[in-house]
Amino acid sequence: MEDKLREIEQQATSAIEKVDSLEQLEDLRVSYLGKKGAVTEILRGMGDLAPEMRPIVGKLANQVKGKIVNLIIEQEERLKEVAKNKQLAAETIDVTLPGQKQGVARKHPLTLVFDEIKEIFLGLGFQIAEGPEVEADYYNFEALNFPANHPARDMQDTFYIEGDRLLRTHTSSVQVRTIEDQEPPIRIIAPGRVYRSDEIDATHTPVFHQVEGLMIDRDISFAHLKETLIRLSKELFGADREVRFRPSYFPFTEPSAEVDISCAKCDGGGCKLCSGTGWLEILGSGLVHPNVLEMSGVDSKEYSGFAFGMGVERIAMLKYGIDDIRLLYDNDLRFLKQF
Repeated sequence: MEDKLREIEQQATSAIEKVDSLEQLEDLRVSYLGKKGAVTEILRGMGDLAPEMRPIVGKLANQVKGKIVNLIIEQEERLKEVAKNKQLAAETIDVTLPGQKQGVARKHPLTLVFDEIKEIFLGLGFQIAEGPEVEADYYNFEALNFPANHPARDMQDTFYIEGDRLLRTHTSSVQVRTIEDQEPPIRIIAPGRVYRSDEIDATHTPVFHQVEGLMIDRDISFAHLKETLIRLSKELFGADREVRFRPSYFPFTEPSAEVDISCAKCDGGGCKLCSGTGWLEILGSGLVHPNVLEMSGVDSKEYSGFAFGMGVERIAMLKYGIDDIRLLYDNDLRFLKQF
């Protein structure tokens, strides 16, 4: 038994000194000192020894066990130090290398325009209203004086989901919902994403953004509309921009007008940007059609109002001189960093 203990001591000492990882060291600890380890088995077999041998073997077994424990502790500290040094070497930072510049976040040009438009109208006492992007045909068309088979629907061909559900073509549906839910006076803008089945090119995309506005009260006239939109145009494009109202047609307003601003590039003289006209179209507007008011439960003899709508992408393109709408969606940092 004594010879067996001496042999275990020599084997353990040699194995522990050669081990090169903490995992292997733990395996050795278990094999010698674990519940079924070599030293533990000898200690359990002490009862089978002659009484006079038990003190001798017990003392030697404890000495061997103590030596193995100490060797394991020493080797564990050494291996931890080696691992620490390797980690430090791998994670060493060369302070002489140039640092990496941290990018500063910027707002997207569409967000900048959205924020500016909202700020202008909040200053004029308007509130912000929102509505669903998946809309009912009634709110998107019929309640806005687009009856079924109306030819004006062709200008706003959209994506139908099922039944009378569709992706809204404008945020005018938010105006109808607001009229139904609120008593006049009403003064809101409705910003949001809209959808039309357009081919993608330099000026069109099937998904874009709008801001529409609505004011309803007693004795609202075209003069109120003109003053509001002239104020908007000059805030967005500069006080030196000229503004004109051009007769147009929209089913939900009567009379209706397109709003143009003088071309900033040629100062109204005519250039490629404005197709030689000296003017750039920015939005459509008009007085709310009496049919729209009546369908939403508002007495058109007592109340009147105006409405307008603008494409945010178009405003951004005109404001920042962008010649292709696709640049707003390409996520090219070289382009976005300019704003």
